[in-house]
Amino acid sequence: MAKNYTRYVCQECGKTSPRHMGRCPSCDNWDTMVEEVIERGPKSKTKTRSYSGPRSVPRPIKEISSKGEDRISLQMEEFSRVLGGGIVPGSIILVGGDPGIGKSTILLQIALELSEDSSVLYVSGEESERQIKMRALRLHQDQNGKRIPLPEHLYLLTETDIEAILGHAEDIEPTILIVDSIQTSHIPNLESSAGSVSQVRESASHLREYAKTTATSVFLIGHVTKAGKIAGPRVLEHIVDTVLYLEGDRYQAYRLLRSVKNRYGATSEVGVFEMQSRGLLEVTNPSEAFLAERMVNAPGSAIVVTMEGTRPILVEIQGLTNPTSFGNPRRTPNGIDFNRLLLTAAVLGRRAGINLSEQDIFVNVVGGLKISEPAADLAVAVAVASSVKDVPVKADTILVGEVGLSGELRMVSRLAERLKEAAKLGFQTAIVPRRLRKGDVSYPKGIEIIEARSLNQALKHALIT
Repeated sequence: MAKNYTRYVCQECGKTSPRHMGRCPSCDNWDTMVEEVIERGPKSKTKTRSYSGPRSVPRPIKEISSKGEDRISLQMEEFSRVLGGGIVPGSIILVGGDPGIGKSTILLQIALELSEDSSVLYVSGEESERQIKMRALRLHQDQNGKRIPLPEHLYLLTETDIEAILGHAEDIEPTILIVDSIQTSHIPNLESSAGSVSQVRESASHLREYAKTTATSVFLIGHVTKAGKIAGPRVLEHIVDTVLYLEGDRYQAYRLLRSVKNRYGATSEVGVFEMQSRGLLEVTNPSEAFLAERMVNAPGSAIVVTMEGTRPILVEIQGLTNPTSFGNPRRTPNGIDFNRLLLTAAVLGRRAGINLSEQDIFVNVVGGLKISEPAADLAVAVAVASSVKDVPVKADTILVGEVGLSGELRMVSRLAERLKEAAKLGFQTAIVPRRLRKGDVSYPKGIEIIEARSLNQALKHALIT
């Protein structure tokens, strides 16, 4: 008989080690190595393995039907677009986000909507059935605040045992199964505690097998670490079909549902929601919402069209400079990458002749949005320059372009779609990089296009003189 052995597994990244270490050599986190006992079964004396039970049968590709099952449509169009057009039957979807951001709220809203026509099983390991019902009564209201009767086909269950959850699911046969959360679920046969690497991995694998065999769509709520990643092993994100992140500042109203992985749709797709008393309400026109409180003709304000997935969104970027009181000036970005801000400040000082060596620079993306693409470089540079010179940017102008180290402007992707969105909202002028090749972009009508080759040229056209 083979003996059991002990190993240590990092609860952050899943790194295994035969001995205990205070610091994980893979993710550099302290005190994350937890002991696990692995049971070894008897070794087989024969080299060949015999399989018992039903076996899968290989089929010729021509005999396999290519007709896909219809997606489950949702009235919440923002959630539907992030999934790629609806919920795919038999898919398993992981929803992550910071505590209190609204993960349980939005999935309970989905459960209330879908249970009008089909059965939904909502399983919680963190709240009682009474607490969930109280939240459902608050969410299930019309626009006038009148309470709507709760649906009959929404089943609530407080359970953390995966085997018991699957047993109840086989009895109810729901169309949608929601597990809140995967870190509180456990399998009794494993000796490790709930939330450990082995428990999270095996629990997700059992739920995936159930989803694929019964064509039931499964939603998993996942906690996140301090770094903003899904807690548990990285293999958890490989097990599921779709990974969604609910982002945003918990002290602000807007929330962004971002698709990081999607086997049935586009990745990096974004849905915009606003947190209200009736839950998360979708924002059908996020550009108009982000610009609603904009102060026109204020120095340090510039408008950029950023691409979130396949959707163009107009966002206000604010720049503020102030003479520093210390030896080293501060560079404080909020919503953009810190290194991109340093690059932009260096180009402004070296190529545009704007001295920032004694200026503190603060850059903010209004609405809590985070921009990672370089298309916002030009808007950031113009906003900072506008604040330094105390000269406002033209109110009806948008700026799109990447700024190079030589001060040149470089073309960005999907420029035509960005300009169409700007023209739809009434902007009259767009400052973009100059086309060096014919046929690169077909500009839309209704908006004046100013092509600039360098940052200096863009500043002359953007700032009010």
